[in-house]
Amino acid sequence: MPSASCDALLDDIEDIMSQEDPKPQDRHFSRKHVFPKVRKRNTQKYLEEEPRPPSDSTIPGIQKIWIRTWGCSHNNSDGEYMAGQLAAYGYKITENASDADLWLLNSCTVKNPAEDHFRNSIKKAQEENKKIVLAGCVPQAQPRQDYLKGLSIIGVQQIDRVVEVVEETIKGHSVRLLGQKKDNGKRLGGARLDLPKIRKNPLIEIISINTGCLNACTYCKTKHARGNLASYPIDELVERAKQSFQEGVCEIWLTSEDTGAYGRDIGTDLPTLLWKLVEVIPEGAMLRLGMTNPPYILEHLEEMAKILNHPRVYAFLHIPVQSASDSVLMDMKREYCVADFKRVVDFLKEKVPGITIATDIICGFPGETDQDFQETLKLVEEYKFPSLFINQFYPRPGTPAAKAEQVPAHVKKQRTKDLSRVFHSYNPYDHKIGERQQVLVTEESFDSKFYVAHNRFYEQVLVPKNPEFMGKMVEVDIYESGKHFLKGRPVSNTKIYTPSISKPLAKGEVSGLTKEFRNRFGNHPKPTSDSCAPTRRDSAYSRIGLRMSQRDSAVRVAAGLALIALLFAFLAIVYAYNVFPLRWL
Repeated sequence: MPSASCDALLDDIEDIMSQEDPKPQDRHFSRKHVFPKVRKRNTQKYLEEEPRPPSDSTIPGIQKIWIRTWGCSHNNSDGEYMAGQLAAYGYKITENASDADLWLLNSCTVKNPAEDHFRNSIKKAQEENKKIVLAGCVPQAQPRQDYLKGLSIIGVQQIDRVVEVVEETIKGHSVRLLGQKKDNGKRLGGARLDLPKIRKNPLIEIISINTGCLNACTYCKTKHARGNLASYPIDELVERAKQSFQEGVCEIWLTSEDTGAYGRDIGTDLPTLLWKLVEVIPEGAMLRLGMTNPPYILEHLEEMAKILNHPRVYAFLHIPVQSASDSVLMDMKREYCVADFKRVVDFLKEKVPGITIATDIICGFPGETDQDFQETLKLVEEYKFPSLFINQFYPRPGTPAAKAEQVPAHVKKQRTKDLSRVFHSYNPYDHKIGERQQVLVTEESFDSKFYVAHNRFYEQVLVPKNPEFMGKMVEVDIYESGKHFLKGRPVSNTKIYTPSISKPLAKGEVSGLTKEFRNRFGNHPKPTSDSCAPTRRDSAYSRIGLRMSQRDSAVRVAAGLALIALLFAFLAIVYAYNVFPLRWL
């Protein structure tokens, strides 16, 4: 700039501008004619390339979970326990699969069709981009199958850690817990019985008294998953029964892979357990026994007959025969002969009049001849079992029977049809028309037209849908029979007896939530995770409280340390300013 301009007195800063320089009003005018240039970009590409938030940013405990269970009542009990724990931690259990964020698929490995349904459900979940957790006997027995790769798995003895597995899966991780529970090297029966659960039917409690079995049947895949026999102590089973009745349950099912073998690993037996249980069953409530194989009930026939005659125990027993050919039974390694089976059935039918005997038969086992199968047909014709489970043989991978020479598929199919025809040739309940029976109403029929009750012999009795009947003992007159049911008309002016000692839980309500638990965390406690396996004697609720209090304590400690750090930093600044003031200028 010229020196003259510097020597002159300036009245205003604008005086230093030359004539050619743009004036402020010129710049203001120009702004009206300036348009920003929009940079074009591929929006779709931008959205695809934008980094996704880290998986850990997903907050577990707020998702909806759909649970599907296949198989036996033991599997159903496991599913109820897993649902209860997840609900207790804040997850919502939904019956709408498409609405769920995560599918928990609880599998059965007994037959090929059950595993096929399981595999198809996994595929569908993947197509719908659902998070997946697998449970049950299929992944426990064969976790390395190709269609299970990369998926979270929880073992049959690890169901008490389902919350951890679900949490990690929601975060995008793959978790597998397949270990066995042990106490001082001894295998335990499985997860604790006092865990929270959601009963599929609030009136029915399913209690697994042991897991695994003593047999080594050549066709059985379940043994690969459930392992050898491991029984729960009697006191724990009795306490579980007591808790159930306090929550309005009026019917208990005992279940396991073989109830007859109960206690052999812990120095007791099934009759001892049953006598303890009937002591705590309220009047009008009922106990149903599960499946028992012939070898393990033979030595307890007298005591079992007495128990099955007890007014609070259904006169019902499920005893699988599988085949009426001794050679086939030997190939199956069933450890009994047909004479043993008949001895058990004949004795119980004599000592427990009217008892219902249910049985299973496998058609087309490897090596089964036409003569072998004819023996089986004769057995069914002789005993006319009212409840018969007919199974076409399916070779299960990894079992000895799968390696044997197979009966042609068309022969197996024909034998299944022939046996079914014999079964449907008789009506086991016709002679009961006109009887007056006491029945316990526990559920609704599939067609929703009736309530389903069971009489003393655990025979299905359909009664009118009167809301007052549900969960009650009702007296009815039998007026009609079918292949699988009876129909009963309530006796006029009859007293409706309530066996429950308290009001049943609402459908979907979590069982096992103590008053202390509810007061501390409410009905929907925050979800937490635990990287350590809980011990058998730990309380589920104390573990939750401990983790929550640890989290709260950690937050308070971190906040305190941060305040202290800020205070020291402030003092350091003040000190530095006072000692070295010039350095701050």
